[in-house]
Amino acid sequence: MRHNISFCFAILFLLLGLSCGKHKTSLSVQQLRCEYREAPLGIQQAAPRLSWEITSPARGVVQQAYRILVASSPELLEKDSGDLWNSGKVESALSVGVRYAGKDLKSRTDGYWKVRVWTNKGNTAESAPAHWSVGLLHEGDWSGQWIGLDSTFAWEAPHAPHTRLAARYFRQEFAVDKKIKQARVYVSGLGTYQLFINGEKIGHAELSPAPTQYNKRAFYNTYDVTAALKSGANALGTVVGNGRFFSMRPNAVDAIPAIMDFGYPKLRLQLEITYTDGTVKQVASDTGWKATAAGPVVANSEFDGECYDATREMPGWSQPGFDDSRWLPARQVQAPEGRIVAQMNPLIKVMDTLHARTVFQIAPGKYIVDMGQNMVGWAAMKIANGKRSDTVRLHFAERLNPDSTLYTDNLRGAETTDRYVMKEGAQQWEPHFTYHGFRYIEVSGYPGTPKPDDFVGKVVYDDLPVTGHFETSNPVINEVYRNAFWGIRGNYRGIPTDCPQRDERMGWLGDRAVGSYGESFIFDNNTFYAKWLQDIADGQTDEGSLPDIAPTYWKMYTDNMTWPATYLIIADMLDRQFGNLEPVRTHYDAMKKWLDYMKDKYMSGYILGRDIYGDWCMPPRDPKLIHSTLPERITAGDYLGTAFYYRMLQLMERFAGLLHKPEDKAAFAALAGKVKAAFNEKYLHPDGSYSNNTATANILALAYDLAPDSLRQKVFGHVVQTTLHDFNGHISTGLVGGQWLMRTLTRCGRPDVAYKLATNTTYPSWGYMVKEGATTIWELWNGNTADPAMNSGNHLMLLGDLIVWFYEDLAGIRSDPEAVGFKKIIMKPIPVPGLDRVQASFHSVQGWIRSSWHSKDGTFDWQLTVPANTTARIFVPAGRMEDVTEGGKAANAAEGVRFIKMEGDRALFEVGSGTYRFVSKRS
Repeated sequence: MRHNISFCFAILFLLLGLSCGKHKTSLSVQQLRCEYREAPLGIQQAAPRLSWEITSPARGVVQQAYRILVASSPELLEKDSGDLWNSGKVESALSVGVRYAGKDLKSRTDGYWKVRVWTNKGNTAESAPAHWSVGLLHEGDWSGQWIGLDSTFAWEAPHAPHTRLAARYFRQEFAVDKKIKQARVYVSGLGTYQLFINGEKIGHAELSPAPTQYNKRAFYNTYDVTAALKSGANALGTVVGNGRFFSMRPNAVDAIPAIMDFGYPKLRLQLEITYTDGTVKQVASDTGWKATAAGPVVANSEFDGECYDATREMPGWSQPGFDDSRWLPARQVQAPEGRIVAQMNPLIKVMDTLHARTVFQIAPGKYIVDMGQNMVGWAAMKIANGKRSDTVRLHFAERLNPDSTLYTDNLRGAETTDRYVMKEGAQQWEPHFTYHGFRYIEVSGYPGTPKPDDFVGKVVYDDLPVTGHFETSNPVINEVYRNAFWGIRGNYRGIPTDCPQRDERMGWLGDRAVGSYGESFIFDNNTFYAKWLQDIADGQTDEGSLPDIAPTYWKMYTDNMTWPATYLIIADMLDRQFGNLEPVRTHYDAMKKWLDYMKDKYMSGYILGRDIYGDWCMPPRDPKLIHSTLPERITAGDYLGTAFYYRMLQLMERFAGLLHKPEDKAAFAALAGKVKAAFNEKYLHPDGSYSNNTATANILALAYDLAPDSLRQKVFGHVVQTTLHDFNGHISTGLVGGQWLMRTLTRCGRPDVAYKLATNTTYPSWGYMVKEGATTIWELWNGNTADPAMNSGNHLMLLGDLIVWFYEDLAGIRSDPEAVGFKKIIMKPIPVPGLDRVQASFHSVQGWIRSSWHSKDGTFDWQLTVPANTTARIFVPAGRMEDVTEGGKAANAAEGVRFIKMEGDRALFEVGSGTYRFVSKRS
C-alpha cells in the first residue's frame, strides 16, 4: 500500500467501496497511514493541506462534493462538531491539497479531522478520523537550551585529517506526580541523536534529524511519549553523534574543499507533560543536565565508521537512579546559526534486512562476508562467546579484488570500518551513528569462525513508501530496474546523495534532475524533494548564485547552468507528479533571482557561455578513463548553457502562469524567443545538425523545442545516425544528454532504438553493468575498469530518463499536463519488437494506476486500472476502431468507454475510473 503526505503537511487517505449499477452495496471506509508511518506530530505549518483518496470497483466514479471537519478533540469530531473548521459542503472534485481554512492554529494545537464525500453515483462515505499536531512555531515557544560539551577529551582527535570524536551522552531525571493526559517531546540532536526514556529507545528513527544547511536551519523531531512515562521517578537520556554537523574532514582532501564544520555536537530538548487536571510540566535541556563523552561510542563518523567499546557501557544510564556523579555538568553552548524548525520530510529508518549469503576465509583470522547485494546501511553482528577487550574489526567495500581481498581504491579516504570492543560472553551489536555502502565485509578479530547467520545487513534509508512496480518479459530490463531500485533507496539519506561509500556522499544537484522524476514512480518522494529544494535555496548566495551541492557541505559555486537547473526541474516535477505547487510558490523569487544573476553576469548576445562540467561522464573508448576527452564527442559548454537557460525560461513562463503573474510570463516568453533565435543562428547547421553534431546537442535541441518544426526530422536523423552507426547502437551521451535520451528516441518515432539501448549487454550500457555482476548502478559506464578516483559502484546519474521511459512509454502511465497530479491520465504504452509483456503499477496521489499488456501474433491484450475521481485518455494500438474490444464487446459500446478518434495507429478512447481490458488486432 502507498502512504502519502501532502507537501510538508498531514494527509489522510479515504477508501470508499461504492455501489455499481442498480445493486446497492455497503460502503467501506478505511484510513491509511500517512507518510511518516508514525503520527504526523509537530508540523511546522499553521495551514496544513489535506488530501484523501477514493477507491471503488465502479466505473466512472467522480467526487462531486466534500465536507471537511476539523476538531480540537476526538470527542468533538465524533459528535460532528468541527470547532476548528467546518468547510461545509463544497461542490468540488478536488481531493488533493485542500488547504485548511479554519481558526488560526497556534503552536501545540491538535487537529482531529475527517472528510465526507459525495459522488456522481449517488453515494456518500465518510473517512475514519485522522490527526495532526502543530509543533513549536516560534523561538519563544522553546524553554530548552542548547547544551553540549564544546571541548575535546584525551581519546578524541578533532583536528586530524580523519576526525575522531566520541558521542555525547546527556541525561536528566524528573518526577511524574499526577495522572498524565499527554506527553510530547521536542528534540534536536545535532548532528544525529537517539532518544531514550526509562531505558527504552523512543521511536524507530535512525540518523535523525535529517541533514540541513545548518547555518540556515536545523530540524527538530516530535514524539508522543505518553506511554513511556510512569508515575514517580523517570529519566531522559540522549546520545548525540556527529552526523554532518561536526566535520569529518576539517582539512582539505586532495583538491576537494574541506567539509563545512558547524561546531561540536549539541542537544536541545523539551518534554511537555500535560496532566489530566490541565496543568503542564516541562523538562527542558539546561545546565542542570549531566553529560559525558566517556560512553561506549568512542568515535563515530559517517565516512570512517563507528568505534564501540562494550567494556565502557553504562548499564541503566538512561534510567532513574543511575549514579552520574562522575559525569560533567552539561554546558550551555552557542545555538546553531540557523533557525530551528520541524522536520517534515520522512524519518530515516531500517527499512529492510538482508542475511549474509556466504562467509569464507581469506587469511588466518580474516574472513569475507558476502551480503549478495550492494546495499546501504550497516551490519548487525552476533557473537556467541566474546573475550573482554578484544576487538572485532568490520571493514566494508562494494567489490573484491581478484584475490578475494577487499577492493578499497574507490573509497578514497573513507576508512569505512566499524570496530567493536567486546565484553565477556554472548553479545549482539550494531552501530547507529554511521552508515556504509557495501556488499562485502572483511571481518577480523572475530572469536571463532563466523557464520552467515552471525551477520544481518540493515538497509537504512528514508521512510519512503514504495509506490511502483515494473516488470517485463525481458530479463535484462528487469535486472536493470532492480539495480536502479537498490541504488535509489540506498542514496536517500535525508538528501539525495551521489554515493554512499566514499568520503563524499553529497547532494550534487546535477545527479538528480530528471532522475528525481523517474524515482517518483518508484517511491513517494514528494516531501523528500520538497525538503531538498529548501536546502538548495538555503545555499543561494546574496547575489543569486546557486550551489552545485546542497546542503553546501562542500562550498562549490561554479555557476553552471546544468547543475543548478535541477532547482527548477524538480519543482516542476513535484507539481506535475504530485499536484504539489507549493515548492514553485515558495521558491519562485529565488529561481527568478538566479536566472537574472546568470543573465547579467554571463549572457552576451543572448548566448549564455557558461558550463564547465559539460555532458558529464560520457562513455570513453579507453576503458581506464573516467570520461571521454575527444573534442568531437564533447558538447560545448556555451551550447549547454544556452540550451539550459532557454529551458529554464520555459519553466519560469509556466510557473508565472500558474502563479498568475502575467507580466513575468510575458517577459520570460519574450526573452526565450530571443535566446532561441540566437541559439539557432549560432549552432544550427544547414544539414539539420547542431553544434558539433553530438547526440546530446541534437537531443537537447529536440527535447527543448529549440529546433524549428521544419527541421525536426533532420535533427532527429542525426541522433539516430550517431547512435546506430557512429556508436554501433550504443549510448554516447553522458549525464546531461541522458536526461532526454530514451524519451526523445521514442517520441520522435524510434522506440526500437531506445529498446536496443535498454537491452544491450555490451559496453557501454546498463545491461553491461548487470552482465559484469553489478547489483546497483555504476557511476561510470566502465565502472569495472576505470580509474578508481571516481568510480562509485552505487550511483544514479547515468540512469537519465530510463525509469521515466519504463513507466511512461513502455507501461504507458503518464500524468496529463492539462491536469497535473494524475487528475487526468495519458495511457499510451509503446510496444516494441522483442518485448512481449509489460506489467506496471503506480500508486499516484489519486490512487492506483495499473497497466499490464502482452502482445502476441498481432493481438494486443491490455488490462488497465484508472483510479476514482480521475479520467484517462487511452491510446490502444489498432488499425481501426472496429478492431478494438473491451470486456469482450465492441469498445465503443462498453460501459464508461467513449471513442474519440483514430490517431495514427492508435484508437483513442476516454474512460473514467475502473478496471478495463482492451484487446485489439494490429495490422
